Amino acid sequence: MSSKLPQTVLAADNPEVFIESIDTSRLTKWMHDVLVEVDAVRKHFKPHHVHDLRVALRRCRSLALGLAELDPGAAWTRLRKEAKKPLAALGNLRDAEVMRGWITRLRINDKPSTDQLLVWLDEYKHAATERADKALSNFDKKQWRKWTHQLPTRAARVSADSPAAELLALERWREAWAAHSYAFRTRSKVSLHGLRIALKRFRYSIENFLPSRNAEWGKELKKFQDLLGEIHDLDVLWATIVHLKPAVPEPIRAKWQAVIEPERSRRLAAYRAKMTGPKSRFPMWRAALPEGESLERARLDWLAVWASFLDPDFSHSAYVAKIAALLFDGILASGVPIILPLKARSHLEAAAILHDVGRAEGSHNHQKKSYRMIRERIPPPGWTAAEMEIVASIARYHRGALPAAGQKSWTAIPTEQKESVLLLAGILRLATALGSDGGTVISRIKAESAEEPVGSLVLRVSGYSGEEPLASRLAAARHLLESVLHRPIVIAPEANRAVGISAAV
Repeated sequence: MSSKLPQTVLAADNPEVFIESIDTSRLTKWMHDVLVEVDAVRKHFKPHHVHDLRVALRRCRSLALGLAELDPGAAWTRLRKEAKKPLAALGNLRDAEVMRGWITRLRINDKPSTDQLLVWLDEYKHAATERADKALSNFDKKQWRKWTHQLPTRAARVSADSPAAELLALERWREAWAAHSYAFRTRSKVSLHGLRIALKRFRYSIENFLPSRNAEWGKELKKFQDLLGEIHDLDVLWATIVHLKPAVPEPIRAKWQAVIEPERSRRLAAYRAKMTGPKSRFPMWRAALPEGESLERARLDWLAVWASFLDPDFSHSAYVAKIAALLFDGILASGVPIILPLKARSHLEAAAILHDVGRAEGSHNHQKKSYRMIRERIPPPGWTAAEMEIVASIARYHRGALPAAGQKSWTAIPTEQKESVLLLAGILRLATALGSDGGTVISRIKAESAEEPVGSLVLRVSGYSGEEPLASRLAAARHLLESVLHRPIVIAPEANRAVGISAAV
């Protein structure tokens, strides 16, 4: 089964339509560029090499930030830490070059003070170069080369423009929106700098994971980021001039402030004109990202991507999730009097998608391992740890012993939720059994009440023939669901294919 299945497992009508993976050739290029530019920078520290190395490091970190939320592998976090050290050291070197450019462009009518600033910048740059050289000498190129060969393959398992990718972008949008609101509420330079970083991360998430949106938004996002970047550069220049207060007298500082402030104000006004009020781009971007039902599906897809890295047979779990959803819908449509939480269906699908992740640590009692791993998993954006506890409990009882009072996993469930967990676990148990026969393809399930046996629930399943050994497995698997619904369950072939009720389980 293709590794793209997690991104489309939720499209139950056509689970074999796959989405193109993210462009891993760009990741390979940026990781390779890091190795090339590290040597080039250390050789002569020319500004364009410093710039290219910073760009490559930032690109690698931005991709790693997103992928670390979807891929359980630890390498993405380690890569971000390894890239952060030289990036931070090169930041001061970059600031020195940028300030020199602004000083030359904004030159005031006072050559001595301008020359004095430039001399100080040369000293600052020299010290920054030494720190950067030390950081680059400690850069682990051997490990980076290994990641260059390993990580693009893992990244290729995440699909571009998928629901999970949209949810990732939505999280970056929320961070950018919060930073934007805070910046224009406080009007501080620090908050504007935080907005620049948040907007940059949003832009990179669009560029890396939503190429279709990037074609529409990319250029404008870069323009806004550049405006905020130039505001930050001017703030850094002014802070430097203030820092040199003993050497730069008040009249000279006033001259510099008189040329810096208008440049800063123009850029802030340009950003404000496009990003505040009725013309703000933020609502436009938000409207194009998941909401309502599509947002809930994106959360499930987020979990499916994670599971696909752990579950040795994820295509089977995807199939079980589809059967579980069919059972859920059929039972509810049959008129069986049950009361369920609002997100019960989503929690059932999540548990079905994740029920076999414990197999990554071995098949023996894997349901207990799955329970632990799901509980420890950071919830998808918009879900809580309590919801993940419910999902873990449903998955825990998809096989093995039934819930009992002495089990820690059972006592951890709030009393008011125990019945719904049992019901959903019973559905998952039955779905797992139905999905265990590789020769049976189930696409429809209809539930209906029957008079014989008295008060029973008949499940008519397309593709099911009533033959062994599946019939015996179903007879055992239905017990938990029967005990929760307080009625016998009969599993029969689809009505138009049935050979009589005697073939039913």
